[in-house]
Amino acid sequence: MSFALLALICAVAIIGPVVSLGRSVRVPVVIGELIVGIFLGRSGFSVIDPDEPILGFLAQIGFALVMFVAGSHVPIRQKAMLSGLLAGALRAVGIAIVAVPLGLGIAVFFGTGHGVLYAVLIASSSASIVLPALGGTPVTSKPGLEMLAQLAIADALCIILVPFVLDPAHVGRSALGALAVLAVAGAFFLVLNWIERSGLRERIHSVSKRRGLAMELRINLAMLFALAAIASTMHVSVMLAGFAMGLAVSAVGEPRRVGDQTFAITEGFLGPIFFVWLGASLDLRRLLEDPAAIWLGVVLGLAAVAAHSLGALTRQPWPIAASTAAQLGVPVGAAALGQTMGVLSAGEATSLLLGAVVTIAIVTLLNRRLIALVTAEPGTAAGPATRSRPGSAS
Repeated sequence: MSFALLALICAVAIIGPVVSLGRSVRVPVVIGELIVGIFLGRSGFSVIDPDEPILGFLAQIGFALVMFVAGSHVPIRQKAMLSGLLAGALRAVGIAIVAVPLGLGIAVFFGTGHGVLYAVLIASSSASIVLPALGGTPVTSKPGLEMLAQLAIADALCIILVPFVLDPAHVGRSALGALAVLAVAGAFFLVLNWIERSGLRERIHSVSKRRGLAMELRINLAMLFALAAIASTMHVSVMLAGFAMGLAVSAVGEPRRVGDQTFAITEGFLGPIFFVWLGASLDLRRLLEDPAAIWLGVVLGLAAVAAHSLGALTRQPWPIAASTAAQLGVPVGAAALGQTMGVLSAGEATSLLLGAVVTIAIVTLLNRRLIALVTAEPGTAAGPATRSRPGSAS
């Protein structure tokens, strides 16, 4: 690892935002970053070595922060979101039930033996793909609020399930690790909540702002990396640590200044490093040598869209139903963790990401109709507007 390589990664990562600037379609920034990594890594010119230890560690920090930002953007405190909680939960459960036979059937057809993993991927959603696609549009309609609840529930549950299905031989260890991460995240929530209610945060914020100390950011990062340390020690993905800490911060209420600081660190530096590294670690040559792997990715993506589209049978507008199939954080986590553990081959890991790209393409195509449906007509808003902020994967 060198400053020259770091400068190169940061420079070429600018392509991601440039690709997302189109007015007709909104291509997620991370897609551009992944493409850059693919061209510079194993699939392309081999300029970036994904096995370089320091680069790999920086990428893991970026992954934890990406999931932290995604979790902190889940509007837990919004009363409007609570109004759609029941319908959203029922739809998430219904899709999960449908996903099981689909995942098992796909595994049997392709002979991979990873049917349960496929089921989790098919059932997953990504709030950090759908919300940025709205471009800041306030979510106020009843279907839109129900969609937010559905995204949050599917996102959280599937993130927890990934390490279990990838390593069933060590379910006990994974369960203990997940419980430890969630318990400590809960303790951090209680600490942050006490700091908020006691007025201590306001005093810290006042001193920090006056002297330029960024104390709140330091506290959040210390807690996040403590959770990541526990996750790593107990063989759990930092994906869960980041998302759990993000939910804890969201439940307390993240100050806008701290949110902007965290967002800047993640989106401006460490997040792009993770996605460029991930793209560099993929070997598309193996995928091209195995047409079955390409078809596996396409089928996984289409199966996810089909399963989520069944929400239309419950009077959920079809563009919203199909858009909830968007996924990235869970497939990315499964691909990275699966390759690290040696559970997934390079070709199959790339198939998971290809499936995610298929679902993102659907959201991109349905973008205009989705925006129209999540906004209530004048006088019919169900509660406070929930605005999205451009983010990355979950």
